[in-house]
Amino acid sequence: MSENFHGTDFTLAGQSPLVSSSRAGWNQIQLALYRQPPDCLPEHCSPYHVVCINAGAPVTLQQTVDGQSETVESVPGDIGIYPAKLWQTFSWYQEAEFLQLYLAPRLLNQLGTELQGKGCIELRPQLTSCFDPLIYQIAIALKAALETNEIGSQLYADSMANALAAHLLCRYSTCRSDLRRYAGRLSQQQLRQVTDYIDAYLDQNLSLAELAALVQLSPYHFARLFKQSTGIAPHQYHIRCRVERAKQLLLARLSIADVAQTVGFASQGHLTYHFKRIVGTTPKAYLQQ
Repeated sequence: MSENFHGTDFTLAGQSPLVSSSRAGWNQIQLALYRQPPDCLPEHCSPYHVVCINAGAPVTLQQTVDGQSETVESVPGDIGIYPAKLWQTFSWYQEAEFLQLYLAPRLLNQLGTELQGKGCIELRPQLTSCFDPLIYQIAIALKAALETNEIGSQLYADSMANALAAHLLCRYSTCRSDLRRYAGRLSQQQLRQVTDYIDAYLDQNLSLAELAALVQLSPYHFARLFKQSTGIAPHQYHIRCRVERAKQLLLARLSIADVAQTVGFASQGHLTYHFKRIVGTTPKAYLQQ
């Protein structure tokens, strides 16, 4: 497999995942949820960095990565980090349920160049029992986004991928150092250029790289400056704009289902979820008021 996620097969030990982002159009990160009987994975070498989170019951896991072996009693929430291009093998002795996040090395290398001045990033394998609350929250949030809005979740997935990559750089790379912090905001012209573009393409599955390219910034730099300029992340701003447009269309007496489709929500239920979260009431109740 290449670093490109297009066409990636997430079958593991002959079984397909229960949940997979393979059809979601995500570019920077991929997710798969597995439930496997006791089994083993023969020696293999992944082109991706893999972060594995125990999402089920305790399990005994035997692992060898780059010649280093470790047997752990993994409990729910434990993580393992398995760097790309290292030979690895795994065995587990009870039924196991686990979430795997896949990151292409190019994302960490790009961030390493931008934030640390180092363009070739190596991660340290994390084989012992470890709980990392940020990684756990990112994994659960991505799984929830995939289950509620598979098709329209690219901007959110890009944001989470950047957050995860920056965290891995800071805590799990072989050359750990403080990350370069960005101060300041987008200029008024830059902000208007981006917000006008979002407003013009509300129904599209925008990416962070697409928005950053408008103002000739890296995705990571752009996301931080956008949040410092508006108070919210780009994906949150995108959803709020969709809800505001939905309010206008509802008052124009379009059906809720048509409004959802027009502003880019995956379904009427997905519109209702975000509408109630932001407005405080459902679209139907909004019309009645």
